[in-house]
Order: sequence, then structure tokens, then C-alpha cells
Amino acid sequence: MTRLRVTQLRSTIGRPQAQRKIMAGLGLRRMGASSVVDDTPSFRGMIKKVLHLVEVAPIEATPVSQKEERQ
Repeated sequence: MTRLRVTQLRSTIGRPQAQRKIMAGLGLRRMGASSVVDDTPSFRGMIKKVLHLVEVAPIEATPVSQKEERQ
């Protein structure tokens, strides 16, 4: 599954409360912070609403073996 790295580039100061909540929902708290989210329609919609505040880059997921998951 493809994932997306979302990086906050601009501040949420002076932005509507809805945009601040979306940024928190994406896991972004301050400028320069990054989070990795799944590439789903719901996350795509959230990103679209705050695209002027963030930078988005795709990440190819690497398969993880079951042994590595347990540790």
C-alpha cells in the first residue's frame, strides 16, 4: 500500500478552526513536522483542504516480515 509523507510548511496561526483540526488529524503540530499517513480517499480529502499549508510526497511501503513485526 502506498503511503504519503505530509510535512507542514506554513503556520496555522490565523487560520480557521476547521483547518487547525485537520492539521491535528493529520498528526501535524508545528512547522517542519512530518507524519506518514495511508493513501486513502479520506486522508486525500483532508490534505486537499490544507494543501496550501503542507507538502506531500508519496512513500512506497516495503513489505515487513512477521518476525520484524513482533519486535
